[in-house]
Amino acid sequence: MLIYRYHEAHSWICVDEDGTARVGISEYAQEQLGDVVYVEVPDSGRSVQAGEDIGVIESVKTNGELCAPVAGTIQAVNVALGDAPELLNTSPLDDGWIFRMSVADEAELGDLMSEPDYLEFVQSIET
Repeated sequence: MLIYRYHEAHSWICVDEDGTARVGISEYAQEQLGDVVYVEVPDSGRSVQAGEDIGVIESVKTNGELCAPVAGTIQAVNVALGDAPELLNTSPLDDGWIFRMSVADEAELGDLMSEPDYLEFVQSIET
């Protein structure tokens, strides 16, 4: 079973069976952005720090920053988003992943929120 962890900047990370992690935006972030029209992704090979803004997501409503949930190195980007950025709207937790990364320190994953904790966090900022 895949376990999703969430950053307070509304990005998620999920470590796959091969040990690399997929990163994307939460359903809440996608709902707040509205229809996504463009995704600026980080370059493969780039080293990133936890909490670093590493890309931009443009929608018809607003622009949002893409945040690295943990430190590591970008391994690959979802090239499908170039032609179909709306994948972030239709499948933010599956086909709408934004990049894959190696995680520098797996202990950082424990600093992120579980799904129930993230849902509670979202409720707290909506009230």
